[in-house]
Amino acid sequence: MSDSSYSNGAAAQPATRPEQAAPRLMLKGITKQYPAVRANDDVTLIVAPGEIHAVLGENGAGKSTLMKIIYGAVRPDAGEIYWEGQAVDIASPAAARKLGIGMVFQHFSLFETLTVGENIALALDEPFDLKALSKRIREVSADYGLDIDPQRHVHSLTVGERQRVEIVRCLLQNPRLLIMDEPTSVLTPQAVRKLFATLRRLAAEGCSILYISHKLDEIQELCDTATVMRGGRVTGHVKPKEETHASLAQLMVGHSLPDYTRREHNPGAVLLDVKELSVASDDPFGTSLDKVSFAVHAGEIFGIAGVSGNGQAELLSALSGEKRGVRADAVAICGKPAGRLGAGGRRALGFGFVPEERLGRGAVPAMTLSENALLTAHRQKMVSSGWIKAGAMRAFAKRCIEAFDVRCGGSEALAQSLSGGNLQKYIMGREILQAPKVLVVAQPTWGVDVGAAAFIRQQLLDLSASGVAILVISEELEELFDICDRIAVLAGGRLSPVRATGATNAEEIGRWMAGLFGGREGTAPSAEQPAHV
Repeated sequence: MSDSSYSNGAAAQPATRPEQAAPRLMLKGITKQYPAVRANDDVTLIVAPGEIHAVLGENGAGKSTLMKIIYGAVRPDAGEIYWEGQAVDIASPAAARKLGIGMVFQHFSLFETLTVGENIALALDEPFDLKALSKRIREVSADYGLDIDPQRHVHSLTVGERQRVEIVRCLLQNPRLLIMDEPTSVLTPQAVRKLFATLRRLAAEGCSILYISHKLDEIQELCDTATVMRGGRVTGHVKPKEETHASLAQLMVGHSLPDYTRREHNPGAVLLDVKELSVASDDPFGTSLDKVSFAVHAGEIFGIAGVSGNGQAELLSALSGEKRGVRADAVAICGKPAGRLGAGGRRALGFGFVPEERLGRGAVPAMTLSENALLTAHRQKMVSSGWIKAGAMRAFAKRCIEAFDVRCGGSEALAQSLSGGNLQKYIMGREILQAPKVLVVAQPTWGVDVGAAAFIRQQLLDLSASGVAILVISEELEELFDICDRIAVLAGGRLSPVRATGATNAEEIGRWMAGLFGGREGTAPSAEQPAHV
């Protein structure tokens, strides 16, 4: 990178003002038709040099398809792409990288057993020397405040460090346009600030940034301009700093969002009781649980924050019954020991579960919605004397679709045909319609647009007001503070002290997410602040 402006931050010049420069990227009339939907419909987009440009829209608005077209992963059916004033045909990601387009995807594409340097080398289009590459990685990462050791194996990195690897991999390719898809969904508040500082510096050096996020406060803080999409079409262009959270949300969904409302209620008896739960991880790169204790009362929403990879998967499998063999009294549901019960036995006690992974665990992609209803709701009169009642399955699926505003092709639509937000609403509805006494929900609105997120959160609030004990495990701090009565953090397999949400703040929870609680890093809760309340 010695021949690039990215090699020396001190030498970088302020970016040319967007209105004085030719567009870095211009799209005209981009259209992409799939069999069941027109993902992009006559889309026009202009991005200036040094501009941080947001693309906003609901799930299914066409954002991801458009980004894949820009990056060469999808071919448009119609339209023109201009790169720095010249018409171009971006036939592949390699062609995009050659132009200077880099993309950091929402889900990382790193090999756990390889080193950072080896992972970065795999993405380079030119020959390389691993020793020289390692030197470049150190120089570039240090220069941008993204310090990373090229010799470390990826499995030893935190999620935030893995994102640094993805960004550094793009920077080594000298990007003039950087596409970032939901980049902060796995970061602590402190890590988000560091990322924003890096992005602002890149923009100041002339790199254009396309930023995709459902977090409107981030859009307002970081982005210069925004293009709003709805139903595959561009519906507006705004300057986020001149808008309000409410006005941006209305532009995205086409109507104003209701405020969360919570009925008056008092927490009742303990319905989910976890006592000194220790679980060894089956994953060599997982995190074992160490004496995790907490209790969730009837009518309460209890939140557990934390960066993924700190024991959340192990906790969920132990609570849901997928992981068996823990002490019988380590998990109690509605006062009954359940530690040795399987998933079916726990559901018979009134347990409901919404897993983090929608497609694959929450629903079978190639099965219809009515068939997916059968998987967890078969007790709802869908089976008689060993025979499946197809009519009851369809009736339940239709009731769920109508009650939870699931936008789909009906009860026989395949799960994989739904957008992420609509599939999440269906899975949530499937569990709620079974009237659980205890509901465990993982990442309820991850990757879900603001309209669907508001709906899902209101459903959880209403459910808790009816007396259900709800545990929410989420990386979205704003979400936890919005809906939870109490909050704790899981870090390194240990649970932090428990706080009422009104008695803490994002700064404290952010520190705890880094393992800094109990007076020193990685310690268990102190006697003065017990987790089991």
